[in-house]
Amino acid sequence: MGKQVRKQKKSSIVAGGFFRFALYLIIAIAVIYIGKSAYDFGYDIFYQQPMDSEEEGRDITVVVEDGDSVYQIGKTLENRGLIRDAKVFVVQEKLSNYSGKLQTGTYILNTSMTPDEMMEILSRENIKGQPNQTQEDGTAQEGSSDIQNGTDADAEETQEEGGTGE
Repeated sequence: MGKQVRKQKKSSIVAGGFFRFALYLIIAIAVIYIGKSAYDFGYDIFYQQPMDSEEEGRDITVVVEDGDSVYQIGKTLENRGLIRDAKVFVVQEKLSNYSGKLQTGTYILNTSMTPDEMMEILSRENIKGQPNQTQEDGTAQEGSSDIQNGTDADAEETQEEGGTGE
């Protein structure tokens, strides 16, 4: 009877050691996975890369509506192929000089732009090449812009200067 008790103790010690080793292994894998994910997220935030190169970039029209949150704007940009991750865009916006400055309107963004360049345009701090969003009386057009009418601001400026607009 004493031999059976010793065998049970020995097997429970071996089983306990095996489960303890398995638990430590799982914890180590989880820590490595979480660390890698956190590193990748931080890398994406601070090392901004455009989706395409300068030569391959294409213009995409984006409409930011009244009441859109930064995450909704990021989702729109992600769905249109302008950024990789909307969550990264939210953090980039919070850490940028454009935090809380994104405005409603219709914008032309390019896939060769970095998120900072897009935020600069979305905050209307750089409106070069963007559609004119004001009416003749100087008030903002609601929910529309000249790009929807088939013209853009550059063509209007050229026509005003006496050019052909093409």
